[in-house]
Amino acid sequence: MNTRRDFFNKVVAGGVFLSLSDIAASAITTPRRRAIHFRNDNILLFQGDSLTDAGRDREYPFPNAHQTFGRGYVIQTAGELLVKYAGKNLSIYNKGISGDKVQDLTRRWKEDCIDLKPDILSILIGINDFMQAESKDYTRNALTYEKELRSLLDQTMTALPKLQLIIGEPFVITGIKKPRNHEGHPVNFVVDEALYNELGKYRAVAREIADELNAVFIPYQKIFDEAKKYAPPVYWSHDGIHASIAGTRLMATAWLQATEGRIKEEFEIEI
Repeated sequence: MNTRRDFFNKVVAGGVFLSLSDIAASAITTPRRRAIHFRNDNILLFQGDSLTDAGRDREYPFPNAHQTFGRGYVIQTAGELLVKYAGKNLSIYNKGISGDKVQDLTRRWKEDCIDLKPDILSILIGINDFMQAESKDYTRNALTYEKELRSLLDQTMTALPKLQLIIGEPFVITGIKKPRNHEGHPVNFVVDEALYNELGKYRAVAREIADELNAVFIPYQKIFDEAKKYAPPVYWSHDGIHASIAGTRLMATAWLQATEGRIKEEFEIEI
C-alpha cells in the first residue's frame, strides 16, 4: 500500500475511490506486538452492548448463523472470518445485549462467557457506563468503569489463561445536528464536543487495560474521527452512538485489520 502521504495526496486530488479499508488503515497501519491467531476449532465470542447486539435473536443458541449475529459489525466481521478460515471449523458467538454496562456483563458473565470457554474474546463496552443516567447503585464515573472492567477481565483471564483478548475503544460521533433513533424519531440528546471530551477518560481506561493485558486494541474513535473527513457525520451514524451501515462496515474492517496486528500508537495525518 502507498504511504499515508501519497494516499491523502491522491484523495485531495480527487477522482479516487476511497475504500473503508483505506479509512481504517489511516488509523491502523504499523505492526504491533501481537495479533490474533485463529486455530482449528477455535471459539470466538463477541460481547458488549447495543453496538454488538444489533438486534440479534437472543433465544437462538447456536453459533455461525444470521440469527445470532444481528445486523451490526459482528455479522460483517464473522462473515469475513468464516470465509477466510473456512477450513478451521470456527464457532462464532454474539452475546452482546443492548443497554449493557460493565456491571451487567458481570452479572451474566459465567453463563455468557466463561461457560462457553472461548479461545478468543472481543469486547466493546463503555458507552452506556458513560451515557446512562446516574442511579442509587451506579454512578457515571470513569473510575467505576475502570474498576469493574479491570475486575471482569482479570477474572476472565484467570479462568481462561490461554484466552486471546480484543478490546474495542468506546466512541461517539459528533456533529450530527438532528440525531434520530433507528426508527427515525428524534432522540433527547446531542453528542457534542463536551461529551466527546469527557468520554476520553473511558477511552483512556480501555486502552490502558488493553495494554496491561496484552490485548489487541481497536481505536474506533480515531477511525470515526478520520471517517468524518470523507463523509458527513450522519453518514456514519444516525444518532452519534450507533453506527450506520457504512459505520458498521468500517468497524468490521477495523476489527479485521487490528486483529492482524496492524495498529498505530500515535495518530497524525500528513498531506
